[in-house]
Order: sequence, then structure tokens, then C-alpha cells
Amino acid sequence: MVDQTQFRQWGRKVIDIEKAALDHLYQYVDSVEFGQACELIMQCKGKVIVMGMGKSGHIGNKISATFASTGTPAFFVHPGEASHGDLGALDKNDIVLAISNSGESSEILTLLPVIQRMGVPVISVTGKPESNMARLAKIHLCIQVQEEACPLGLAPTSSTTATLAMGDALAIALLQAKGFTRDDFALSHPGGSLGRKLLLKVEDIMHQGDNLPSVSDDICITEALYEISKKGLGMTAVVDKANTLVGIFTDGDLRRIIDAEVNLRTTSIAQVMTQNCVTSPSGILAAKALQIMEEKNINGLIVVNQHHQPIGALNMLDMVKAGVI
Repeated sequence: MVDQTQFRQWGRKVIDIEKAALDHLYQYVDSVEFGQACELIMQCKGKVIVMGMGKSGHIGNKISATFASTGTPAFFVHPGEASHGDLGALDKNDIVLAISNSGESSEILTLLPVIQRMGVPVISVTGKPESNMARLAKIHLCIQVQEEACPLGLAPTSSTTATLAMGDALAIALLQAKGFTRDDFALSHPGGSLGRKLLLKVEDIMHQGDNLPSVSDDICITEALYEISKKGLGMTAVVDKANTLVGIFTDGDLRRIIDAEVNLRTTSIAQVMTQNCVTSPSGILAAKALQIMEEKNINGLIVVNQHHQPIGALNMLDMVKAGVI
């Protein structure tokens, strides 16, 4: 039986070998060819078509996805399928990023004459600078590693790690060169939690119109409670005759006045409301409104316009439903 100590030792050795491979990769990123590849992709009027077989294909899929989500239009084309019709996706304005550790992938080499006849530039990513793919490409990016982490030297390990890092280096260098922003990133991630946090504004989730709880400052507490119950947000805005927000009354305020034995039918809401309450301007991100609520330790927020008139209301439950939390 192999004990856990041995498993941990083997695992640490893999990490050490792959760390060394990344240190070795630094020289290839800090090269003229890397800068040339970035410039070529920056000037591309089409898409980056990523190709790779086997493990290189899996890594290529991830690289193309990273490109696409960081402002460089890209998608993956399987070289085998490309030979049977999928090469039709290639346009003369595109660039091909071809990945093969050996640089001798027959499926890709078969395609190169057709790709070059179309006038499409090829950037090859290989571990063999003397390989056919390296020789035939317009630009070659080296991802040579000194050893695979696999003790048999067979399973792609260090080489796939180096390839993935090279792809990330390209994508992020291009992101910075293009001035790609958080808002740009959110537009390509509308379905995820990150997208919701970066795209959703308070207007998208707040209760407004007839669903906005609001009462006049001259009514009694009982009438205000009816409005709170009807709108179901656990609070109500309190406004003056000009519809300007003068305060807020919440479930928490109700508990406090009950403890103080205040008469609910005869006491004006203006006497017990919270004045100078925390508000949110319109137009801010829902995530920012959540930050305000957490910092002030409150569960609800009134959204106001430039005249300090309430135009919406939201609470923590709305944040949960919208996926902001």
C-alpha cells in the first residue's frame, strides 16, 4: 500500500516541475516574437481561430474562450473537423493560432497550405522551434519545457501548463493594450454572478410606481403600517406635500415604538420616522447599493432622484433574488 506521505511527495514534485517550466517560459514571453504576435492580433480585423489536437485542443478551447471574454473575438476549430468542412468558418481577415507541442500535428500541417493560400497569417505555438509548424508559421511562439511532470515523459503536463500560460499572457496583454474595462467584461458575461454585479443597476430591481411604499408625513402610524403591509418591503418612504423624502419608517422602528407604548392611532408618522435616512441615487450599480446597505447595517433603501424625491425602494431580498448576493 502507498501511504499518504508518498502521494503528497509525488504531488509536490509535479508542482515543482511545472513551476520550473513556467520560470523557463518567461524568456519566451519576453521575446520579440511575443510582441509581434500581440501586434498582429491587435491589427486583426476578423477573429482568432484557435486549433489544436488532443490535449493541445483542450488547452486551445480554453485559450479561445479567454480571448473571447477579454475583448479579442475568437473561437476554437477542431483540425480534424476543419478538414471536412469546418475550415469554411475561416475568413481572409482572420488569424490562426495553431497549437502543437511537437509542432508536427499532421491534422494541422495538412491545413496549412490551404490557410496560407487564403492569405491568413498563422501564429504557431510549439515546443519545437525547428518543427514544421514553427517553420511554416508567420510567427512562432515557443513553449518548450525542460521536462514533463509525468515520470514517464509521456502525459502532457508541464507542456500544457506552459501553453495555457502563454495563451493567458497573450489574452491579458491584449486586454490591457485595448483598454478593456470591467464594464466591457460584464457585457460578455451577462448570465453569471459577475455579470449581474457589474451590469445590474438599482433601477433594474427596485420597486417603483404603484409598488413603491410611500406615505404622507401627516398621517398616523396605523395608516403607515397599512402601506408597509400592502407593499411588503418592511418599510415605507415618508414624504412631504412636495413629494420630497423626509424620512423612512421600517419594521424595526415599529418594534421600538411598541416597546415605548406609543399610541399607533393618534401619533403622526412624522414623530417616529427616521429622519435623514440613508438613500441611494438612481443610476448606481445594484452591487454599490448593496455595499451601502451592508456598511450602514440596514435591510432596505430608498432610491431618490436629483430632487430628493423617492422613485424606488429595494431590500436585501431583492438583492438575493437578482443574484447580486
